[in-house]
Amino acid sequence: MERARKVIPASQHTETPVYLGATAGMRLLRMENERLADKILAAVANSISSYPFDFQGARIITGQEEGAYGWITINYLLGRFTQKLSWFNLKPSEGDTQETYGALDLGGASTQITFVPRNETTESSNNTLHFRLYGKNYGVYTHSFLCYGKDQALLQKLSKDLQGTNGTIRDPCFNSGYRRKMNMSDLYESPCIRRFEATFPFLPFPEVEIRGIGNYQQCQRSILQLFNTSYCPYSSCSFNGIFLPPLQGNFGAFSAFYYVMEFLNLTSEEVTHKKMISTLEKFCSQPWEELQMYFGEVKEKYLSEYCFSGTYILALLLNGYHFTAESWKDIHFMGKVRSTSVGWTLGYMLNLTNMIPSEEPLSTPLSHSTYVFLMVLFSLILVIVVVIGIFIFHKPSYFWKDMV
Repeated sequence: MERARKVIPASQHTETPVYLGATAGMRLLRMENERLADKILAAVANSISSYPFDFQGARIITGQEEGAYGWITINYLLGRFTQKLSWFNLKPSEGDTQETYGALDLGGASTQITFVPRNETTESSNNTLHFRLYGKNYGVYTHSFLCYGKDQALLQKLSKDLQGTNGTIRDPCFNSGYRRKMNMSDLYESPCIRRFEATFPFLPFPEVEIRGIGNYQQCQRSILQLFNTSYCPYSSCSFNGIFLPPLQGNFGAFSAFYYVMEFLNLTSEEVTHKKMISTLEKFCSQPWEELQMYFGEVKEKYLSEYCFSGTYILALLLNGYHFTAESWKDIHFMGKVRSTSVGWTLGYMLNLTNMIPSEEPLSTPLSHSTYVFLMVLFSLILVIVVVIGIFIFHKPSYFWKDMV
């Protein structure tokens, strides 16, 4: 907020709206302690209200909203909500709109998948949202998997792996030589771990020790146990019995999807899923001491979890969302588009401020390339007309005699 106060001219402070939306971390806290979640929101709102901006309130957004706002952000930045143009980009094509991108979002506590399916009919109305933007209707599929963000997924895996141990986990998702100790109470305080409580109705030991052994294949097998793909009440599902229509079009993968892949140098469009597997196999097998030598500037928590995070992302995309070797090329890892960070926040703001009209403007503004083309064309025509005029009115007299 201090940065906003410095960047925004003082004369515009009172006219600048400020919105606060809280996501999956606060959704989890509300599940655990609603009163505490309300107190935190009230405290944050009170702090923001002390600034000279037009504060519009704070609230916890739903998982569906988070997914939809990410979808709006990507397609707004890519210019996908406007119509394709013909006649040198002057006239909107009849019934021809640009295909939208799907959105893949991964945070610490949840992950979202959002896209426009080819078939607008849906088997699950709970996963459908409707938008009218620039004169076109969009039936959007979206689902948010709470507890399947990368941090909560790691806690789930650790709780699962604790079964039948004496409090020590030999973990293939951490590099060999790595050691970490965790309090059992910290591990089991998350609502995401409730399904493992039957295993430990009481805490048999005060802390857990993680000992890394660094093996991609074993790590993948452990992670896949988090996805229940044996039950599906619909024609097709992602995991845990959640409806998922056939994937359609290109997808932008952002937030932790991008940050993890960027660290592993896997954000290029040419990277195949096989290249990703080989990179993870190599990275996970590196001793912890070597990683610390190569990446000493990276915080230990992040560096130690890249093997897990990368393997989890691959498992989620291939086994959870059912991308294939062929459709892998449709995934585009995005950090920024047109110098703007990709995430749900821009879509949230655009929706609240009604900056995306429901109807297409009556006149379509010219693109820069079209404007330049027309200026050059009109200039050439003008030059030709002037030359012809000079030729006609300044012809020698013998030319006119010959004509007679």
